[in-house]
Formats: sequence, structure tokens, C-alpha cells
Amino acid sequence: MKQTFHSSLKQTIQSMGTFQSWCLFGASMFLVSLPVLIQAPLVRSWPWLSLIGTGGWLLGSYVLCKQDKTQIWGDLLFGFALAWFSGSIYWGWFRAEPLLHVPMEAIGLPIALWALSQSRLKIGSLFFLGSLIGSTVTDIYFFLVDLMPTWRTLIQIDQTEAMALLPQALEHTQTTGGRLWAMVLVVGLCVISILPLLQLDAWSAEDEQLCWWAFSGSVLGTLLVDSLFLLVATQF
Repeated sequence: MKQTFHSSLKQTIQSMGTFQSWCLFGASMFLVSLPVLIQAPLVRSWPWLSLIGTGGWLLGSYVLCKQDKTQIWGDLLFGFALAWFSGSIYWGWFRAEPLLHVPMEAIGLPIALWALSQSRLKIGSLFFLGSLIGSTVTDIYFFLVDLMPTWRTLIQIDQTEAMALLPQALEHTQTTGGRLWAMVLVVGLCVISILPLLQLDAWSAEDEQLCWWAFSGSVLGTLLVDSLFLLVATQF
């Protein structure tokens, strides 16, 4: 009976994804939030340092990819390096123009698409695509609720003035239209992130399916970061 219980428990855990897949999912969510915590303040004073830092992430990716036990983490770090590089360029020199945000963040897109076409670095490439989709949806929301002019203003004033202006800017999100679009886009992001995991193979222990966990984690991570930002901003 004890053996039957352990067998049943093992099947249940496997049906919910492997430990490795959930670790990759959590790491992807964390890495999406890292630019907000580290890169955003760094690029204001030392944009070149942030840009050069891409080399460090790529070196770490290369070292990890050389070992079988750490290969998936090197793969993931590759995608993060692409996102870091793109973010360094935009937030370092073009942050005052919101319409350039997605085009600049997509600088690494050709590399990610090429890697996918070659069936290489699929985890990192899909992580990058997931974070790019999340950023695009966020920008679409900003456009729909007319927050683009406020973006330009907030970027060009000091932090004290920005915090004073923020509550007025967030009034756009509290309208009926703002709340409706927020619900639509949140549901859309949830569907985009969960849909790949509805494949039966994605919940197996196959390494080939781990890339979808990185994709889903990065999309949901973007949504989480946006939600936390709005939550904190509304407290001021």
C-alpha cells in the first residue's frame, strides 16, 4: 500500500510539471523583474556601464552552457542578456520617447528568431519573446488610456516632481475605459502565458519542452511587475 501511495504521489507531481520546469518558470519571472530593480536606476547615471554589462551576462551564459548540468540556465541567461542589451539602449538614450520603446526593446528579436529557426538556445529565445510580448501589451495599454504624454513628462523631471505628478497620471487608469482595457489585456496576457502549457508534452520531463516554461514565466513576470508598480503608485 505504501508503494502504491508513493507511485500515485509521483504521478501527481509529474502531472503538475517537473521540479526543474517550475524552477525555470520562477527564474524567468525573477529575471523579468531584475531590470526594473537594477537596470532602471543604473542607466540614469551610467548607461554605458549597463550596456557593457551585457558582455558579463553573455560570458556567464557561455560558461553555464558549456556544462550539461547548467546548460538550461546558460540558455536562459542568453535570453536575459538580449533583453538587458535592448533595455540598456532604450532606457539609456531614448527613454523620453515612449513610441520607440517596443522597437528598441526588439533589437534582439532577429537573433532570437534565428536561434529558434536553428533549434538552438530555445529557452533564452522564448524568454526574450515572452518579455517582449509583455512589454508590447503594457505599451498598448499606455497608448489606449492616453498615458504616452505623461510618460514623456515623467521621464524628463526629477524624482520628487515625478512622484507628485504620478497620482494625477494614474487617474487615466481609474476611468471605466482604463479599467476595461486593463481587464482585457490582463486576460490576454494570462491566456498567452498559459496556452503553451496546455500541451501535454509541456508538463513532461522532456528538456525540449522547458522553453515554454521560460516563455510563460517571462510573460507572467511582466504582468506581475506592472501590477506591483500600479499597486505601489496608487499608495502615493
